[in-house]
Amino acid sequence: MKILRPNVRQLRFVLTHIFVTAALCVGVIAQEQAKTSQNPSQTGSAFDAVTQKDAIATPDSSLRIGVGDLLEFSVYNVPELSTKTRIGSNGDAYLPLIDYVHVDGLTVEEAQAVVEKKFSDGGFLKDPHVTLFVDQFASQGVSLLGEVAHPGVYPVLGQQKLFDVISAAGGLSDKAGRSVTITHRNQQDKPVVVELARNIIDSPEHNVPVYPGDTIIVRKADIIYVVGDVVRPSGFLMERGGLTVLQAVALAGGTTRTSKLNGAQIIRKTDEGASRTTPIELKKILQAKAPDVPMMANDILYVPSSLGKVLARRTADVAASLATAATIVAIN
Repeated sequence: MKILRPNVRQLRFVLTHIFVTAALCVGVIAQEQAKTSQNPSQTGSAFDAVTQKDAIATPDSSLRIGVGDLLEFSVYNVPELSTKTRIGSNGDAYLPLIDYVHVDGLTVEEAQAVVEKKFSDGGFLKDPHVTLFVDQFASQGVSLLGEVAHPGVYPVLGQQKLFDVISAAGGLSDKAGRSVTITHRNQQDKPVVVELARNIIDSPEHNVPVYPGDTIIVRKADIIYVVGDVVRPSGFLMERGGLTVLQAVALAGGTTRTSKLNGAQIIRKTDEGASRTTPIELKKILQAKAPDVPMMANDILYVPSSLGKVLARRTADVAASLATAATIVAIN
């Protein structure tokens, strides 16, 4: 039996061809990866990074960072130098290689330039490119005023939206209107008005971003009060339009058998803050013998009882006291 021996020269040629082909494939893959890294939009993770950058970046280039802010630094092509650091009470932030850097009072762009100069002057990096994001603005917050449970200044932690800040303040009060005004610090003359649904989660499109330095005011709703000798003394939120005396009485469940209809009055605040009392022919209005009377925001319709006596000069005080204790009802 004849045993075939392999041709050594042919075997070496085949192996060399395999190794060269493999090397070429590795080179092509490396080039494609390099192109992909230069064009982040081609990969999901890179796209997420760009999206996160856009989300965290503040729209106000004049906004200055300060003590307590949490910063995220990254150096292009040097991932081991990426770090998160919080500005200390002395205004310094600690960074690898260059130690402490004073950044308090600087804008994001100014802080980036200072750090780049530190890397360059120290001989650590040649032509460094530093990117800075502010993860938490502890030094500057959002001022939330008006009809919320706990008005005040709230810090901006990362990307904040309107509903986040309202929630942090304990939610809307029972007298809150549907109109919210947002004034950006760098656009004082261009306030943004946001209209909310009665249940704010039903209007996610109005959950707009908010930024450090913003002032948010939740407007008080227009309320009409019906108090005294009625079935359900209440305050009614007027979201759209107004109410008439007849409509207001109906919402309060109507009058009672002991109501003194001829003694009904509307108490209305004047521009000077004084109370003005206007008698209402409620009995004739209910009988359709007198025209219905329109009411204005913050009016108090007071229906006295025929069983008691209230001095005319005390009517406004009694009505105001009853209105303060009245249950607030939203009109759907």
